[in-house]
Amino acid sequence: MHSFSNTLTGMPRRPPRPPPSYEQAVLALAQRRSLLRARDVVEEGIPSMVLSRMVRADKLERVGHGIYSLPDRDVTEHVSLAEVCIRVPQAVVCLVSALRFHEVGSQQPFEVWIALPSNAPAPRIASPAVRVTRMSADALSQGVIEYDVDGVRVPVFSVAKTIADCFKFRNKVGLDVGIEALRDGWTQKAFTADDLWNCAVVDRVSNVMRPYMESLIV
Repeated sequence: MHSFSNTLTGMPRRPPRPPPSYEQAVLALAQRRSLLRARDVVEEGIPSMVLSRMVRADKLERVGHGIYSLPDRDVTEHVSLAEVCIRVPQAVVCLVSALRFHEVGSQQPFEVWIALPSNAPAPRIASPAVRVTRMSADALSQGVIEYDVDGVRVPVFSVAKTIADCFKFRNKVGLDVGIEALRDGWTQKAFTADDLWNCAVVDRVSNVMRPYMESLIV
């Protein structure tokens, strides 16, 4: 007579579940991140040739050099910022693009404006179009806020820092852009007077901005 334990031992065992395929692993990564870098895949132990195979099979879309996404990805209006920042890790979204991101003023940039250190190489990006502004280390570290945009870490200057930058680089964006942003940002209560003044000091434009600030704040 067989015991119950013997009966269990004699039962056929369920075959082990096969490990996920490379393609399944890539799709899982792409579900978590709207934009996927080739090096992210390689770091997971997946051969990079898998990406090319998936693109040919229309399972992935090549967004740019070394950047991939799902063909039916659901993205925000700021996806171009994510596309640039994932390819240029040192970049900080600035000036007109930062104003648009914060919904301050009426500017509609057709380029992605980024700030880089003075010694950083110029990015080679065909699309989206990129406009580079060089800043000192102090200016680059002031007022940076990190946001998650379509699964990508995107550093953007605060409203106060962006307004100060607009006055500093008024020869590039136009003085009217800085004045409009100052008035609209103040109306929206998007910054405090102290924060704006500190940013103006860092950018060395406090004397330029003082009369415009006094007209609103005093």
